Amino acid sequence: MEVFMDKTNPDHIGRTQAPEGSIPEEVSIRIIRSSRRTLSLQVRRGGEVIVRAPLHASLKEINAFIQKNRSWLAKHLAAVQKEKEEEDQHPVQLLTMEEIRSLADEAMRVLPARVSHFAPLVGVTYGRITIRNQKTRWGSCSSKGNLNFNCLLMLAPAAVQDYVVVHELCHRKEMNHSPRFWAEVERIIPEYKTYEKWLKTEGKHLMRRMTG
Repeated sequence: MEVFMDKTNPDHIGRTQAPEGSIPEEVSIRIIRSSRRTLSLQVRRGGEVIVRAPLHASLKEINAFIQKNRSWLAKHLAAVQKEKEEEDQHPVQLLTMEEIRSLADEAMRVLPARVSHFAPLVGVTYGRITIRNQKTRWGSCSSKGNLNFNCLLMLAPAAVQDYVVVHELCHRKEMNHSPRFWAEVERIIPEYKTYEKWLKTEGKHLMRRMTG
């Protein structure tokens, strides 16, 4: 497998070729350079591969990194392809902008009250609450304690909504997904794994309904 630069954009675009067959013969790769210290791989929903690299990383180093992680890459590309095939077999009806606005209004009525309920149980404070319409995230917590929630949560069971609220509040104690973080989540919601599984299985179908 080899990566080479596209002459039209030598700093950011590449290709990977894998005649072995474990990876499609040609997969689009985008190289994003920044002040980060390490290399990382990401496979996006459309099958595009992102290599995040330090500014000083050479093409040789990037090639070696991809070669080292070819099994991981093949696995995730196959998963993306399988998901695409499932989506083609089971199309969903996209939400209208009016429906999205209605869900956002409902979320702004419902979720702040749930945050207010759970924050003392977790033992944390929080900042601003924002409702968003996103395709990939159910919620997030900033370092300042501001909370973001996906309006699609209004299409999920109430117990799942509470789990996402608790999940983000627990990030006020642990800004990671360490064992300490999950222990904190479990302290508040002992059955949290059930709701985490729901989001991974059923939630992905809700995400597909988001417009744009």
